[in-house]
Amino acid sequence: MIRTIAEINEKIKEGKAVVVNAEEIIELVEKKGTARVAREVDVVTTATFGPMCSSGAFLCLGHTKPKTKMQRAWLNDVPVYCGLAAVDVYIGVTELVTTDPANRIYPGEFRYGGGHVIEDLVAGKKVKLKAIGCRTDCYPLDTLETEISLKEMSEAFLFNPRNAYQNYNCAVNLSDKIIYTYMGMLKPNLGSASYCSAGQLSPLLNDPYYRTVGLGTRIFLGGGIGYVVGPGTQHSPREARKKNGVPYIPAGTLSVKGDLKGMSGKWLVGASFLGYGATLTVGIGIPLPVLDEEVIKFAAVKDADIWTQVVDYSRDYPQGTGRILGEVNYQELKSGKIRVKGKDVPTTSLSSYFKAREICEILKNWILKKEFFLTEPVEFLPGRKA
Repeated sequence: MIRTIAEINEKIKEGKAVVVNAEEIIELVEKKGTARVAREVDVVTTATFGPMCSSGAFLCLGHTKPKTKMQRAWLNDVPVYCGLAAVDVYIGVTELVTTDPANRIYPGEFRYGGGHVIEDLVAGKKVKLKAIGCRTDCYPLDTLETEISLKEMSEAFLFNPRNAYQNYNCAVNLSDKIIYTYMGMLKPNLGSASYCSAGQLSPLLNDPYYRTVGLGTRIFLGGGIGYVVGPGTQHSPREARKKNGVPYIPAGTLSVKGDLKGMSGKWLVGASFLGYGATLTVGIGIPLPVLDEEVIKFAAVKDADIWTQVVDYSRDYPQGTGRILGEVNYQELKSGKIRVKGKDVPTTSLSSYFKAREICEILKNWILKKEFFLTEPVEFLPGRKA
């Protein structure tokens, strides 16, 4: 053990903490070695910015006069879930506006959904609220149409069941027609390859065994402060890994929560995927406390040492065959082309490395300005290395 989180926080308080991002740590380790860097650096910032479909927000819309108990409700004509309490709802980012034809007109444009509503709310816009209630003695109002802003809601928090995937497939299309997927539009006959990860900046790729991340970890979320509230849905920590500990298939995930009122439309962006659906692009940044040399060893991972599998999304993925077409690393993916079945295939990323780096720098500056302190997880994610 080199230092504890309490000791790191004391250094932050004193203005003495050394903070670098996950890109900078690579060069430092190459120059000085892991042991020396572990003694000199206190925090490594990591980040990702990409579409995260398993996201949404709990909203308390506030009591009306007279009061209503909402059974069905819509925000900008996007249905929200009302099975909670009288005026508490949950809006999921993939839910579509009721008039959207979806893929009945193929490929659908999916222009507006729950993610766009969330973006509008954090941008300060008013949204249309429509609700139908069940009239009772204590809740006499049965219909409601009005406008509401985030500022007028008594509480509103982002609660995302599955974010920050630890690695993900590289998607290609072996068929002879264009296909539309959550990995974007894929050209036929290996005409394109799509991936979605910040690679060497991505949080769980820099902490592959979840040694520093768990319930209660304070993070950058959507431009504000958030917390890890546990493993995300589909968290699968025991997937196959390379010798450096990094899984080369989808593995760990995070469930996260934060105050929506402190967030920004710059870091929560509604997105439309042609022929697939609507979602929300989320910015997440996680500070890794340098507790020992091993934290630095993992955080210094390079794109060239992070591998993923190439999967055909025309048949093998939808049919669940388990077949893979090969493996590629993120240095290859970011070069603009990869080699698949003897063919050069151009690559595109759904995740923004540039934005991830910006989040790393914002988080670093928060810490250096003593505006952000680290938290000790109450419990670590399942699968943490002993």
